[in-house]
Amino acid sequence: MNNSLTNTARLLGAGLRALLVLTLVTGVLYPLVVTGIAQGLFGSKANGSEIEADGKVVGSSLIGQSYNLPLKEGQETPEPDLKWFQGRPQNGLGTNSVNTRYKLILSGATNRSADNKDLIDWVTAAKAAVVKDNSTADHKVRPSDVPADAVTSSGSGLDPDISPQYADIQVHRIAERNGLSVARVQRLVDAHTDGRTLGFLGEPRVNVLELNIALKDLAAKG
Repeated sequence: MNNSLTNTARLLGAGLRALLVLTLVTGVLYPLVVTGIAQGLFGSKANGSEIEADGKVVGSSLIGQSYNLPLKEGQETPEPDLKWFQGRPQNGLGTNSVNTRYKLILSGATNRSADNKDLIDWVTAAKAAVVKDNSTADHKVRPSDVPADAVTSSGSGLDPDISPQYADIQVHRIAERNGLSVARVQRLVDAHTDGRTLGFLGEPRVNVLELNIALKDLAAKG
């Protein structure tokens, strides 16, 4: 009996020591090492790929933002603030009905098929709006000029980038609204256009938040 109790106590002691060692290694040391490496080598990405302007964080390069005017009385959907470059539609975003303390959004796609009437109506209306909003007195946007990303939301609804084609068709409107020359705005777009990752992954893209920060600086200079 005594031997049995002694063996049990030894096993419990060994198990407790193993638990403490594993807790220390996997619960303390490993997270500290991974966090240290991430902060040392990939600090910006580890902290959310934050973008700063005027000395404060204004967003993340990974999450798209809306550039809208304040809601008017009786409006349910805000109008786009057309002095800024606009991102992709956000039809895939839902509303948060669980945690009402914070104004959270739910990331997601529309999950509608290509022949769905609601989706067809959204795309048709979005295309007409893009043509109307971006046509100026001396430059008319044709429906054939409108790229797919200007009228469809991404899978997450939070895509921070647009295609160079969508940025280009906004140039004349941006120039007119901000009192800038078309050439200066076009150079701004070209300077903020990134090519394919490693030369072959993905598509060329323009980060809308970074572009609008640069636009704000350019407009301030006049």
